[in-house]
Amino acid sequence: MFSLGFLHTLRDAEMARVAQLLPAGARVLELGAGTGYQAKILAESGFRVTAIDLAGSTYAADRVYPVIDYDGRQIPLPDGSVDVVFSSNVLEHVQDLAALMQETCRVLAPGGCAVHALPSPAWRFWTSIAGWFDVVPLLWAQCRRLPAVLLSRSPGELLRWAAATAHGIGARILPVRHGERGNALSELWTFSRRWWRREFERDGFEIVAIRPMGVFYTGFMVLGPRLSLPARARLARVAGSGSTLYRLRPRARS
Repeated sequence: MFSLGFLHTLRDAEMARVAQLLPAGARVLELGAGTGYQAKILAESGFRVTAIDLAGSTYAADRVYPVIDYDGRQIPLPDGSVDVVFSSNVLEHVQDLAALMQETCRVLAPGGCAVHALPSPAWRFWTSIAGWFDVVPLLWAQCRRLPAVLLSRSPGELLRWAAATAHGIGARILPVRHGERGNALSELWTFSRRWWRREFERDGFEIVAIRPMGVFYTGFMVLGPRLSLPARARLARVAGSGSTLYRLRPRARS
């Protein structure tokens, strides 16, 4: 079952790796900042952070750091105003990657770089399987809520609740795509290093480094905090890291 608290625990571990790639005191722009949790971590580590996200973000009510709403097209910053553009599990949700990469180049100062964390094929594979194991916890949670739902909701609201529950179960039994391209099966390819390398190079960037984050997890957070971070790090060596880190720089124009 999804837990925002456990998601933050995972992001803590990942941000420790991200921070190692950033110049000290750098001006950082975070794309798709969500709650602003990661931006807050970077700011507390001495970076000058601007965080942006879509106004309709599902995390807007849980923000812990100032996040600027933007239109998803033009980044609301001047040319050459940041040293690093960072995102975490965002680019797979962007339909027009070329346009976003062009905007990234525009706001980067000379010598700047981009750092993007993206879900891996291992995450896609194990998330598809983990959905089956998450059905029982979901059913149990919904059954516990049922008496309160019956007492407090109208017939129309009850039907919508039942439909949402059925949809949640169906999405776990028959995996649905996570990002904006293809389906759950084709994401084994579109989440691969080879696919992203090709996409980044096509959009005017060269790859500086690619490395696994080194933490195993799935989209359904099976076992959650009951499986410790050291155990997840060991498991990642066998089952694969949940995400991959890409460090890029704009290709020099001739």
